[in-house]
Amino acid sequence: MQTKPQGKIRWTICAMIFAATTINLLDRQVLGILASDLQKKIGWNEMQYGYIVSAFQLSYAIGMAVVGRILDSIGTRLGYTLTILLWSLASMAHAFVGTPMGFGLARVFLGLSESGNFPAAIKATSEWFPAHERSIVAGIINAGSNMGVIVAALLVPLLTIQFGWQATFIMTGALGFLVVIWMWSYYRTPDQHASVSEEEMSYIQSEQQAVKPIAWRELLNYKALWTFTIMKFLIDPVWYFYLYWLPKFLDKTFGIPLGKLSLPLMTVYLLSDAGSVIGGWFPTWLIQKKSYSIDSARKTAFLVCACAVLPMFFGSYFTNLWFAVIMVGIALAAQQAWSSNAYTLVSDIFPSNAVATVVGFGSMAGALGGVLFSMIIGWVLEKTGSYTPLFAYAASAYMIAFTLLKLLIPKIERVEIK
Repeated sequence: MQTKPQGKIRWTICAMIFAATTINLLDRQVLGILASDLQKKIGWNEMQYGYIVSAFQLSYAIGMAVVGRILDSIGTRLGYTLTILLWSLASMAHAFVGTPMGFGLARVFLGLSESGNFPAAIKATSEWFPAHERSIVAGIINAGSNMGVIVAALLVPLLTIQFGWQATFIMTGALGFLVVIWMWSYYRTPDQHASVSEEEMSYIQSEQQAVKPIAWRELLNYKALWTFTIMKFLIDPVWYFYLYWLPKFLDKTFGIPLGKLSLPLMTVYLLSDAGSVIGGWFPTWLIQKKSYSIDSARKTAFLVCACAVLPMFFGSYFTNLWFAVIMVGIALAAQQAWSSNAYTLVSDIFPSNAVATVVGFGSMAGALGGVLFSMIIGWVLEKTGSYTPLFAYAASAYMIAFTLLKLLIPKIERVEIK
């Protein structure tokens, strides 16, 4: 492994992706925070809200089916810039609807456009960072997801109380235009970036393989693609559950209105943010300081995450607000640490030319799992009003996914491209 060079351009790229991911989740979370108030004003029930959430996830899944391949074809700079521009416009469009159907349509366009963020982010990481740094970068990028929710928890109640919910969608959506300008003016691949030193270029390329693009039919033959896909199908619905139903759960269980929601949500997602960064750092520390193999380090991280979420099996029985907030925060910290390692698993196994395609395919499955689970959530809450079976799944899904990983990928290693 080479000594780290003086050049820091790759970390500026990381900051740019972090900003894009923060805006991505901010725009996505506005509806979740406003859900209880909008439900009273517009009049949807739990099942209709489940359908609105599912509309986003289904369109997100459809977008994931194609966006990775498009990014691998047109390149990160153009693809990432377009997707940020389109999701910003789609987020602002929520301000101009006032029915459950209208919100469903707005979520469709938001899901299609937001589907490009994570495939583009992981592709950019594979272009700009050597393999041993990618899990740290993935953790930082994943922290942008939590930062987006934290910013939403601060901004959305304040903006809504001061200006109304329509203005809130417009103002938060418009923030994406700043990242569009930054992305288009600054992002290039390392070999085309004028500011990259020869030393940093050599460091970036020290662990990369130059290969031709892999055909879809060949990628589908790799067990690792299907393992990542199944893991995303099982785990992503848990993230969506917390993202869209946690504010409603806190309101129903502890009587937390919109004006007092910011501090509990900030606490939850600050813990989640810490988990994302620590989850990226932990396997790197095991590799560099404890001489673990990539296989052992990655699987150890997954197992720790799977164990950390188990207490949420009893989530619906928590009676103290701040105990519930801390336990949910720990669970989401584990979720984000898991996600950081799951994305990095792809770049551990596949060359950069295939990373966006594999991430897109797996994320499509995760979104489809979210569609199914959101419909189940809406039905369960409408019929029973109980969160118990929902927390039971949220607590057990990780151990199921870890078991499948152990069975399907006995050893994590780079695939051979024939």
